[in-house]
Amino acid sequence: MVKQSMPSAENPEAIRLPRTSESEKLKRIRHTASHVMAMAVQKLFPKAQVTIGPWTETGFYYDFDNPEPFTEKDLKTIKKEMDKIIRKKLPVIREEVTREEAERRIQEIQEPYKLEILNEIIKQDPITLYHLGEEWWDLCAGPHVETTEELNPKAIALESIAGAYWRGDEKRQQLQRIYATAWETPEQLAEYKRRKEEALKRDHRKLGKELGLFIFADPVGPGLPLWTPKGTIIRSLLENFLREEQVKRGYQQVVTPHIAKVDLFKTSGHWQNYREDMFPMMAEDAESAESEQGFVLKPMNCPFHVQIYKSQLRSYRDLPLRFAEFGTVYRYEQSGELGGLTRVRGFTQDDSHLFVTPDQLESEFLNVVDLILTVFKSLQLKNFQARLSFRDPASDKYMGSDEIWNKAENAIRHAVQHLGMDHFEAPGEAAFYGPKLDFIFQDALEREWQLGTVQVDYNLPQRFDLEYVAEDGTRQRPVMIHRAPFGSLERLIGILIEEYAGDFPLWLAPVQVRLLSVSDEFRAYADQVCGQLKGAGLRAEVDYSGERLAKMIRNAEKQKVPVMAIVGAKEVESQTLSLRTRASGDLGSMEVAEVLEKIQGAIAQHENF
Repeated sequence: MVKQSMPSAENPEAIRLPRTSESEKLKRIRHTASHVMAMAVQKLFPKAQVTIGPWTETGFYYDFDNPEPFTEKDLKTIKKEMDKIIRKKLPVIREEVTREEAERRIQEIQEPYKLEILNEIIKQDPITLYHLGEEWWDLCAGPHVETTEELNPKAIALESIAGAYWRGDEKRQQLQRIYATAWETPEQLAEYKRRKEEALKRDHRKLGKELGLFIFADPVGPGLPLWTPKGTIIRSLLENFLREEQVKRGYQQVVTPHIAKVDLFKTSGHWQNYREDMFPMMAEDAESAESEQGFVLKPMNCPFHVQIYKSQLRSYRDLPLRFAEFGTVYRYEQSGELGGLTRVRGFTQDDSHLFVTPDQLESEFLNVVDLILTVFKSLQLKNFQARLSFRDPASDKYMGSDEIWNKAENAIRHAVQHLGMDHFEAPGEAAFYGPKLDFIFQDALEREWQLGTVQVDYNLPQRFDLEYVAEDGTRQRPVMIHRAPFGSLERLIGILIEEYAGDFPLWLAPVQVRLLSVSDEFRAYADQVCGQLKGAGLRAEVDYSGERLAKMIRNAEKQKVPVMAIVGAKEVESQTLSLRTRASGDLGSMEVAEVLEKIQGAIAQHENF
C-alpha cells in the first residue's frame, strides 16, 4: 500500500514513489540495473564472484565475493562503468537451456555460487539465463527490460556497502553487499534522496539519544534497549492508556514468567515451527540437553495464557474471557538484522488472548478492531490499511487442517467486509497457527510499518485440549483471538519518534511544560507555579540553566517541549504566565488556572495545545 502524496501549497508537485511490487516497469528496471551493476563489478574486479542480486521495494542489491573490500571510491568507479554499459544499448536476451548445459557453462567460468543456486532450483526446467548483449550473463528468472537503453543513468544511484553472509548463515562466507536504487526518472531519484535525508533526521536512534529516551550498552548486549527516566515515562503512559481502555472493555490483567519448560512450547508448536527464532535451551546437564529437558526464554505469551484458562473448568457463562498482559518476550534475532527499537531481541508486547465461543467470535473480533482504531486515533496515526495475512496453500509450514484454516480466514474476511475497511489479502503472511488481520501504517515518508494485529486461532485450543461446558451440558472447544494493538512497545515508540520527528503529542511528551525564568529574581514564582502544575498531574520543570531567554527557548525547542511558560516581572506582578507552544506559537498572557484548564483539557482529548 502506497498512497500518492497530495499536492499542497508547500509541495505543489508531489512525486509518487511506487514500491517495486506495485510497478511491473520498476521491477524490470531494477532487475536489469542489478545485472548491469554486477557486470560492471566483474569488469572492474575480475576476481569478484557474483551470488544473488534481487530487487527490493526501493531498489536492489548484489552480493559479491571479492578478495579486497569495496570502498566508497569504488562505488563511483562502478557507477561510471554502469553508465558506459547502459550507453552501449545492449539487448537483454533471454535464453532457455537444459540443467546440464547451465551446469557446464557455470563450471566453465568457475562460479561456485551460481552452481549452488542452480542446484537449489528444483521446480524449474528448462533453466533461464539472461544475457547483456554477448558480454555477460547470469542465472535469472526475470523480468527485464528489452535493452539497457531503457535505463536512465541519471535515475540510478549506488548507495552503500555492507557485509552479508552467504545464505544469511554466519557460519558461511562473508560477502560484500552493494545497495543501489533505480527509478524511471531523475526526478523520482531526487525525491527518493530527499526522503532518505529526512529519514536520517527522523532516525529514532539519533533522536532517542538526543532526547534522552533510551540507550544500548555493549556490556548488556545488542538488541536489548535500556530505558531512561524520560523514555520510561513514554512507555508508562502508553501502557496506562491501553490498560485503561482495556479495563473499560472487560479485559483482565495477568502476569506470566519470562521462561518456561520446553514441553510447553512443544505442545504449542513453537519449538517445532519457531525454534530458530528462540534463544537456546537452558538445561541442567548434557543428558537433559540431549533429551530436550530444560527451559527456554518465551518467544510468545499465548501458551501461558492458555494455562491460566485451563487451570479450571470454564462454563459458557464465563466466556468471553479476555486476558491481557504487557509481557516481555525474547527472539534470537541475528545481529545483522537488529535495528534500533524496531528490531530487538527483548521486547514488551501489549498482548491479549480472548477465549470465546464460536457464536461470540465475530462480535469479539469487531470489538478488538474497534479498540485498535481507538488506539490509532489517540496516537494521531491516520494513514493505514488492513492486511489479511493468510496462509500459502502451497506451503507446509502451517499447523492444522484445511477446515479450521478456512473457518478462521473466513471469519477475518467477513469482519473487515462488515466494517467496510480498506484491505488487501496477503497469502503466506499468516502465523504458523492461524491467519491474522495486520494493520499496515504508512508514515510521513511513505514507509510502511506493521503495528496492530488480530489473529483467529482454532489450532492452540485443539493442541492444548481446551474446553468449556456449553449450555446443553456438553464439552465444547473455544476459539482463541490473539491481539496486540501496539504490536510491541519498543517498535511502536521507535515508529512514533520518527513519525513525530521526536515532537510527541502533548499527552505523551516526557516534559509537558518548561518554565523559563527571565532572571533569578523571578525563580521563586517559577518554582511556585511549577509546583502547582505538578500537583495537578502535569510533567513540568523549571529551566535552572541561567542562560539568556533566547537560549532557553532554543533549548526547549531542541528538546521538543510542547509548552514554554516565560516568567518575568510582568508575569509575577499579574500572577500570570506568558505562553509559547510548539503547536500554536505565541499565545500571550494567561492566568495559571486557565493554563491548567486548557492543558488538562487537551491532554484528556489526546490533542495538542
